[in-house]
Amino acid sequence: MRDQVGREMRGVHSVARRCACGRPAVVRTLPRLPGGTPFPTSFYLTLPSMVQAASHLEAAGRLTELTAQLGEDPELAAGYRRAHERYLERRAELGSVEEIEGISAGGMPGRVKCLHAIIGHGLAEGPGINPVADLVLAEIAPDTEISVCRCESFEQAAEEEDER
Repeated sequence: MRDQVGREMRGVHSVARRCACGRPAVVRTLPRLPGGTPFPTSFYLTLPSMVQAASHLEAAGRLTELTAQLGEDPELAAGYRRAHERYLERRAELGSVEEIEGISAGGMPGRVKCLHAIIGHGLAEGPGINPVADLVLAEIAPDTEISVCRCESFEQAAEEEDER
């Protein structure tokens, strides 16, 4: 995972989803990191193609649009609230941390503030659990579908970038 995220990952409990080649796509992290820091992001996106796609959408203003969509679509908002509750349940399986009680990740349930967390949740839990993740994953497909490995092309691009 270090080669994917550029640093040593802390508090990793398990791999929650793998890409087609078997590399980690999403890791599940403990709610309290070694050293005691509370960490609300239970599902951490590591797959470079997905991380890049999320970053591009965030930079293009998609967070604001998705948050507005939550305000306009009661069904989407209700599904997002259920995703928030599910997120809290899954994190509680790994322990309870008072400082982050009731706080999930990615802005849930009232706004969208981190697509990396939302996509990580959607990939780890599967379709139908987080409707915002489902929307975003459909939007970035087919360039980032998890059923197709793109790890080597990202590694090659990174090596070429380093050489420049």
